[in-house]
Amino acid sequence: MILRYQTVDVFTQTRFGGNPLAVVLGADGLTTAQMQAIAREFNYSETSFVLRPSDPRHTAEVRIFTPTVEVPFAGHPNVGTAFVLASASVAGMRDELIFEEKAGLVPVRIIREGDHVKQVQIAAPHPLRIGQAFDAGAVAECLSLTPADVLCDRHPPRVASVGLPFVVVEIANRQALARAQANEAGFAKIFPSDGADAIYLYCRELDERDGAVDFTARMFAPFDNLPEDPATGSATAATCALLASLEGEASRKFEVAQGIDMGRPSLIAIEVTPEAVLIEGVCIPVMSGQLLV
Repeated sequence: MILRYQTVDVFTQTRFGGNPLAVVLGADGLTTAQMQAIAREFNYSETSFVLRPSDPRHTAEVRIFTPTVEVPFAGHPNVGTAFVLASASVAGMRDELIFEEKAGLVPVRIIREGDHVKQVQIAAPHPLRIGQAFDAGAVAECLSLTPADVLCDRHPPRVASVGLPFVVVEIANRQALARAQANEAGFAKIFPSDGADAIYLYCRELDERDGAVDFTARMFAPFDNLPEDPATGSATAATCALLASLEGEASRKFEVAQGIDMGRPSLIAIEVTPEAVLIEGVCIPVMSGQLLV
Protein backbone atom coordinates (compact mmCIF):
# COMPACT_ATOMS: atom_id res chain seq x y z
CA MET A 1 0.00 0.00 0.00
CA ILE A 2 1.33 3.45 -0.97
CA LEU A 3 -0.11 6.48 0.85
CA ARG A 4 0.63 10.17 0.57
CA TYR A 5 1.66 12.20 3.58
CA GLN A 6 2.55 15.80 4.33
CA THR A 7 4.20 17.35 7.35
CA VAL A 8 3.53 20.87 8.56
CA ASP A 9 4.74 22.98 11.45
CA VAL A 10 1.69 24.23 13.34
CA PHE A 11 1.18 27.45 15.32
CA THR A 12 4.10 29.14 13.58
CA GLN A 13 4.99 30.92 10.34
CA THR A 14 8.64 29.90 10.72
CA ARG A 15 9.69 26.54 9.33
CA PHE A 16 11.18 24.25 12.02
CA GLY A 17 9.35 26.16 14.75
CA GLY A 18 5.96 25.38 16.24
CA ASN A 19 4.71 21.82 16.61
CA PRO A 20 5.43 19.38 13.76
CA LEU A 21 2.59 17.21 12.49
CA ALA A 22 2.44 14.39 9.96
CA VAL A 23 -0.85 14.10 8.05
CA VAL A 24 -1.47 10.74 6.33
CA LEU A 25 -4.07 10.98 3.54
CA GLY A 26 -6.40 8.27 2.26
CA ALA A 27 -5.87 6.13 5.35
CA ASP A 28 -9.07 4.05 5.06
CA GLY A 29 -7.17 0.83 4.34
CA LEU A 30 -5.06 1.05 7.50
CA THR A 31 -5.76 -0.89 10.68
CA THR A 32 -5.53 0.77 14.07
CA ALA A 33 -2.31 -1.14 14.73
CA GLN A 34 -0.82 0.14 11.47
CA MET A 35 -1.77 3.72 12.32
CA GLN A 36 -0.11 3.38 15.70
CA ALA A 37 3.04 1.94 14.09
CA ILE A 38 3.17 4.80 11.56
CA ALA A 39 2.78 7.38 14.35
CA ARG A 40 5.62 5.70 16.19
CA GLU A 41 7.72 5.84 12.99
CA PHE A 42 7.17 9.59 12.55
CA ASN A 43 7.72 10.03 16.32
CA TYR A 44 6.08 13.45 16.39
CA SER A 45 3.90 14.43 19.33
CA GLU A 46 0.95 13.48 17.11
CA THR A 47 0.22 12.10 13.65
CA SER A 48 -3.21 12.45 12.04
CA PHE A 49 -4.91 10.06 9.63
CA VAL A 50 -7.58 11.26 7.19
CA LEU A 51 -10.37 8.80 6.32
CA ARG A 52 -13.73 9.00 4.56
CA PRO A 53 -16.46 10.29 6.90
CA SER A 54 -19.25 8.03 8.08
CA ASP A 55 -21.70 10.86 7.33
CA PRO A 56 -21.32 12.26 3.78
CA ARG A 57 -22.32 15.71 5.05
CA HIS A 58 -19.01 15.85 6.94
CA THR A 59 -15.56 16.47 5.49
CA ALA A 60 -13.52 13.59 6.90
CA GLU A 61 -12.95 11.28 9.80
CA VAL A 62 -9.70 12.24 11.53
CA ARG A 63 -7.89 9.87 13.87
CA ILE A 64 -5.02 11.19 15.99
CA PHE A 65 -2.17 9.16 17.48
CA THR A 66 0.77 9.98 19.71
CA PRO A 67 3.73 7.57 19.41
CA THR A 68 2.06 5.36 22.04
CA VAL A 69 -1.72 5.90 22.06
CA GLU A 70 -4.71 7.20 20.12
CA VAL A 71 -6.26 10.39 21.54
CA PRO A 72 -9.87 11.54 21.07
CA PHE A 73 -9.03 15.16 20.20
CA ALA A 74 -6.05 17.50 20.00
CA GLY A 75 -5.57 21.06 18.83
CA HIS A 76 -2.54 21.15 16.59
CA PRO A 77 -3.48 17.99 14.61
CA ASN A 78 -6.83 19.53 13.72
CA VAL A 79 -5.33 22.86 12.70
CA GLY A 80 -2.60 21.14 10.66
CA THR A 81 -4.93 18.60 9.02
CA ALA A 82 -7.37 21.32 7.98
CA PHE A 83 -4.47 23.36 6.57
CA VAL A 84 -3.24 20.41 4.49
CA LEU A 85 -6.70 19.61 3.11
CA ALA A 86 -7.56 23.25 2.35
CA SER A 87 -4.17 23.91 0.73
CA ALA A 88 -4.53 20.87 -1.54
CA SER A 89 -7.53 22.44 -3.31
CA VAL A 90 -9.49 19.21 -3.02
CA ALA A 91 -12.42 19.27 -5.43
CA GLY A 92 -15.56 20.46 -3.69
CA MET A 93 -13.66 21.46 -0.56
CA ARG A 94 -15.41 24.26 1.29
CA ASP A 95 -14.00 26.65 3.86
CA GLU A 96 -16.38 25.38 6.53
CA LEU A 97 -15.35 21.82 7.40
CA ILE A 98 -16.50 19.22 9.91
CA PHE A 99 -14.20 16.48 11.20
CA GLU A 100 -15.50 13.33 12.84
CA GLU A 101 -13.32 12.41 15.83
CA LYS A 102 -13.42 10.16 18.88
CA ALA A 103 -14.40 13.14 21.06
CA GLY A 104 -17.19 14.21 18.70
CA LEU A 105 -17.60 16.58 15.78
CA VAL A 106 -14.99 19.32 15.30
CA PRO A 107 -16.12 22.32 13.23
CA VAL A 108 -13.34 24.03 11.25
CA ARG A 109 -13.19 27.41 9.52
CA ILE A 110 -10.57 28.19 6.87
CA ILE A 111 -9.51 31.83 6.67
CA ARG A 112 -7.99 32.67 3.29
CA GLU A 113 -6.03 35.55 1.85
CA GLY A 114 -6.61 35.20 -1.87
CA ASP A 115 -5.76 31.58 -2.74
CA HIS A 116 -3.53 31.24 0.31
CA VAL A 117 -4.70 29.62 3.56
CA LYS A 118 -3.94 32.35 6.08
CA GLN A 119 -5.29 30.80 9.28
CA VAL A 120 -7.31 27.87 10.55
CA GLN A 121 -9.86 28.10 13.35
CA ILE A 122 -11.35 25.05 15.04
CA ALA A 123 -14.03 24.70 17.70
CA ALA A 124 -13.31 22.34 20.59
CA PRO A 125 -15.81 19.46 20.66
CA HIS A 126 -16.80 19.98 24.32
CA PRO A 127 -17.50 22.92 26.62
CA LEU A 128 -15.19 23.35 29.61
CA ARG A 129 -15.19 20.39 31.98
CA ILE A 130 -13.46 20.78 35.35
CA GLY A 131 -12.27 17.73 37.24
CA GLN A 132 -10.15 16.61 40.16
CA ALA A 133 -7.91 19.04 42.08
CA PHE A 134 -4.41 18.10 43.25
CA ASP A 135 -2.12 19.03 46.09
CA ALA A 136 0.51 21.61 45.09
CA GLY A 137 3.29 19.50 46.56
CA ALA A 138 2.38 16.41 44.55
CA VAL A 139 2.27 18.39 41.31
CA ALA A 140 5.49 20.21 42.14
CA GLU A 141 7.21 16.82 42.48
CA CYS A 142 6.00 15.89 38.98
CA LEU A 143 7.66 19.06 37.67
CA SER A 144 10.92 18.84 39.69
CA LEU A 145 9.87 22.05 41.48
CA THR A 146 9.01 23.03 45.06
CA PRO A 147 5.47 23.68 46.36
CA ALA A 148 6.35 27.41 46.55
CA ASP A 149 6.74 27.39 42.75
CA VAL A 150 3.07 26.46 42.30
CA LEU A 151 0.46 29.23 42.58
CA CYS A 152 -2.98 28.37 43.94
CA ASP A 153 -4.50 31.83 44.42
CA ARG A 154 -6.68 31.63 41.29
CA HIS A 155 -7.13 27.87 41.18
CA PRO A 156 -5.44 24.76 42.56
CA PRO A 157 -3.75 22.39 40.12
CA ARG A 158 -6.70 20.62 38.57
CA VAL A 159 -8.00 18.70 35.58
CA ALA A 160 -9.60 20.78 32.83
CA SER A 161 -10.78 19.66 29.40
CA VAL A 162 -12.53 20.81 26.24
CA GLY A 163 -12.09 17.39 24.62
CA LEU A 164 -8.84 16.04 26.07
CA PRO A 165 -8.09 16.36 29.83
CA PHE A 166 -4.92 17.87 31.30
CA VAL A 167 -3.86 18.92 34.78
CA VAL A 168 -3.54 22.71 34.58
CA VAL A 169 -1.00 24.33 36.90
CA GLU A 170 -0.07 27.99 37.36
CA ILE A 171 3.64 28.56 38.04
CA ALA A 172 4.80 31.42 40.25
CA ASN A 173 7.49 32.96 38.04
CA ARG A 174 9.21 32.67 34.69
CA GLN A 175 12.41 31.24 36.20
CA ALA A 176 10.50 28.33 37.75
CA LEU A 177 8.68 27.67 34.47
CA ALA A 178 12.02 27.47 32.63
CA ARG A 179 13.50 25.26 35.37
CA ALA A 180 10.68 22.68 35.34
CA GLN A 181 11.42 19.15 34.17
CA ALA A 182 9.18 16.11 34.02
CA ASN A 183 9.81 13.70 36.91
CA GLU A 184 8.39 10.31 35.91
CA ALA A 185 8.42 9.04 39.50
CA GLY A 186 6.22 11.97 40.51
CA PHE A 187 3.91 11.42 37.52
CA ALA A 188 3.52 7.75 38.47
CA LYS A 189 2.20 8.74 41.92
CA ILE A 190 -0.81 10.69 40.61
CA PHE A 191 -1.48 9.59 37.02
CA PRO A 192 -3.62 8.56 35.33
CA SER A 193 -6.30 10.55 37.15
CA ASP A 194 -9.70 11.69 35.94
CA GLY A 195 -8.75 10.85 32.36
CA ALA A 196 -5.56 12.95 32.44
CA ASP A 197 -1.94 11.80 32.24
CA ALA A 198 -0.25 15.10 31.32
CA ILE A 199 0.48 18.46 32.94
CA TYR A 200 0.09 21.87 31.30
CA LEU A 201 1.98 24.51 33.27
CA TYR A 202 1.64 28.22 32.58
CA CYS A 203 3.01 31.48 33.91
CA ARG A 204 1.70 35.04 33.72
CA GLU A 205 5.18 36.50 34.28
CA LEU A 206 6.91 36.90 30.90
CA ASP A 207 10.40 37.56 29.62
CA GLU A 208 11.61 39.15 26.39
CA ARG A 209 11.46 35.84 24.50
CA ASP A 210 7.74 35.37 25.10
CA GLY A 211 6.48 38.47 23.30
CA ALA A 212 3.27 40.35 24.03
CA VAL A 213 1.05 37.46 25.12
CA ASP A 214 -1.33 36.73 27.98
CA PHE A 215 0.84 33.94 29.36
CA THR A 216 3.52 31.46 28.36
CA ALA A 217 3.30 27.71 28.84
CA ARG A 218 4.87 24.26 28.66
CA MET A 219 3.35 20.76 28.56
CA PHE A 220 4.81 17.47 29.79
CA ALA A 221 3.39 14.02 28.97
CA PRO A 222 6.10 11.42 29.66
CA PHE A 223 3.62 8.53 29.74
CA ASP A 224 2.76 9.33 26.09
CA ASN A 225 6.45 9.22 25.14
CA LEU A 226 6.28 13.01 24.96
CA PRO A 227 8.81 14.61 27.34
CA GLU A 228 7.64 18.07 26.20
CA ASP A 229 5.19 19.38 23.60
CA PRO A 230 6.00 22.58 21.65
CA ALA A 231 2.35 23.65 21.26
CA THR A 232 -0.74 22.11 22.84
CA GLY A 233 -3.92 23.68 21.48
CA SER A 234 -6.35 21.52 23.44
CA ALA A 235 -4.65 22.22 26.79
CA THR A 236 -4.31 25.92 26.02
CA ALA A 237 -8.00 26.09 25.13
CA ALA A 238 -9.01 24.33 28.36
CA THR A 239 -6.79 26.66 30.41
CA CYS A 240 -8.17 29.80 28.76
CA ALA A 241 -11.74 28.58 29.24
CA LEU A 242 -10.96 27.88 32.91
CA LEU A 243 -9.46 31.35 33.43
CA ALA A 244 -12.36 33.07 31.67
CA SER A 245 -14.86 31.17 33.85
CA LEU A 246 -12.99 32.08 37.04
CA GLU A 247 -12.97 35.73 36.02
CA GLY A 248 -16.69 35.65 35.14
CA GLU A 249 -16.10 36.47 31.47
CA ALA A 250 -18.39 34.80 28.96
CA SER A 251 -16.24 36.03 26.06
CA ARG A 252 -12.52 36.66 25.96
CA LYS A 253 -9.57 36.37 23.58
CA PHE A 254 -6.11 35.10 24.55
CA GLU A 255 -2.73 34.84 22.88
CA VAL A 256 -0.40 32.25 24.39
CA ALA A 257 3.27 31.44 23.80
CA GLN A 258 4.57 27.89 24.12
CA GLY A 259 7.69 25.99 23.11
CA ILE A 260 10.00 28.89 23.97
CA ASP A 261 12.07 26.90 26.45
CA MET A 262 12.61 24.01 24.02
CA GLY A 263 13.59 26.12 21.01
CA ARG A 264 10.37 25.70 18.99
CA PRO A 265 8.47 28.97 19.56
CA SER A 266 4.71 28.68 19.04
CA LEU A 267 1.83 31.16 19.20
CA ILE A 268 -1.70 29.94 19.91
CA ALA A 269 -4.80 32.15 19.72
CA ILE A 270 -7.85 31.19 21.79
CA GLU A 271 -11.29 32.77 21.81
CA VAL A 272 -13.73 31.83 24.54
CA THR A 273 -17.36 32.53 23.62
CA PRO A 274 -20.69 31.52 25.20
CA GLU A 275 -21.16 29.02 22.37
CA ALA A 276 -17.70 27.44 21.98
CA VAL A 277 -13.98 27.56 22.70
CA LEU A 278 -12.11 28.39 19.49
CA ILE A 279 -8.47 27.53 18.70
CA GLU A 280 -6.76 29.47 15.92
CA GLY A 281 -3.33 29.18 14.36
CA VAL A 282 -1.16 29.29 11.28
CA CYS A 283 0.93 26.57 9.62
CA ILE A 284 3.83 26.18 7.23
CA PRO A 285 4.49 23.14 5.01
CA VAL A 286 7.74 21.24 5.59
CA MET A 287 7.80 17.84 3.85
CA SER A 288 5.68 15.62 1.63
CA GLY A 289 6.14 12.14 0.25
CA GLN A 290 4.97 8.58 -0.06
CA LEU A 291 4.46 6.14 2.78
CA LEU A 292 4.91 2.43 2.07
CA VAL A 293 2.84 0.08 4.24
